[in-house]
Amino acid sequence: MPFDTVVTETALKETARKDSALAPTPPMGWNSWNRFRCYGLSEEVVLGTADALVASGMRDAGYEYLVIDDCWQAMARGADGSLLSNPERFPHGMKWLGEQIHARGLKFGLYLAPGRQTCAMLYDSYPARELGSFGNEELDVATLVGWGVDYLKYDWCQADAGGTGLSYPGAFERMARALAAAPRPIVLSISEYGKSKPWEWAGDYAHLWRTTSDINASWRSVMRLVDSQHGLARFAGPGGWNDPDMLEVGNDGLTPVEARSHLMLWAMLAAPLMAGNDLREMSAETRELLTHRGILDVSQDALGWQGERVARFGQLEIWRRELGDGHVIGLLNRSRAWVDAASDGVSLLADARDGAGMRALAALPEGAVDVWTGAAASAASWRLAPHEMLLLRGR
Repeated sequence: MPFDTVVTETALKETARKDSALAPTPPMGWNSWNRFRCYGLSEEVVLGTADALVASGMRDAGYEYLVIDDCWQAMARGADGSLLSNPERFPHGMKWLGEQIHARGLKFGLYLAPGRQTCAMLYDSYPARELGSFGNEELDVATLVGWGVDYLKYDWCQADAGGTGLSYPGAFERMARALAAAPRPIVLSISEYGKSKPWEWAGDYAHLWRTTSDINASWRSVMRLVDSQHGLARFAGPGGWNDPDMLEVGNDGLTPVEARSHLMLWAMLAAPLMAGNDLREMSAETRELLTHRGILDVSQDALGWQGERVARFGQLEIWRRELGDGHVIGLLNRSRAWVDAASDGVSLLADARDGAGMRALAALPEGAVDVWTGAAASAASWRLAPHEMLLLRGR
């Protein structure tokens, strides 16, 4: 069906309907943007990252998508209008690179934009022209299929500029229709930064949708994005996920405690886990965090219910996520001071009120285990460092 055909809104959505089975749990993988942005991206980086995903145990832990973000493209389309890879930084081309990624047991992701320009052209002075998919959606999908792409990040990047007439959600529906007609299944990740409340309209055809502006490697940024997720849980579930952006674990700017809390919060939010650090040079501490089985089991729980903040006591927050075999309670210390159960007069037990005025925060799960340490949890003996999160899993 050509894109200029007049169709009803209902028919348009039907032709763009996704295969929900492609993302039964929040997708996991790695994306190049946070660490390498535009000009640090190359074939060497991608192949080294693919090897690191395997050698580190991340692939086996579930990080299956290797997503190459903006700036992989040549400066212009080919004579037939097809996208080409940058010949200097990707000399072997994308089909060959996709084969290398697949040979390592990984899945291949690429970046496109729905307008005339990509974000790097706008914000990183990438000296290219007409790299956006506007008017080329079907051709670009055919190119992706020919290269063996499994995952598409589709980034708004002022898609309404240059006389395109595009708007939300129409710009993304155009690509979704082309993907739905493709002979190869491709996960669709859309990014319009939460500007048009995509959680209300993207679920029919996208597998994940950005709910926020871009993250950076700071505690302030992590907290800003977390706060913006309040009230969105009902829109997510198997096949379609709220996406508060990629992970900054392992990048300079977060302390080890903050990085752990960041990952725990994304797990509680049932958010996609897209690592954004240099996997080739990461520390053992970062590798152990990213592959922590207890946190990833919460993230990938098959029930697919997004967790929520359920209470606040000053700078101490209580989170809860339902799981297929129980639930997880999270305590998050947002303050710059230590929080001690004994000294601050608080307890996890719902009925814990004594003569000293103990205040109950939440019910301790039956058989509760500290997700981070694997040890049995106590209601009375816990202590949180500044910006630390504690997860307690039980029935």
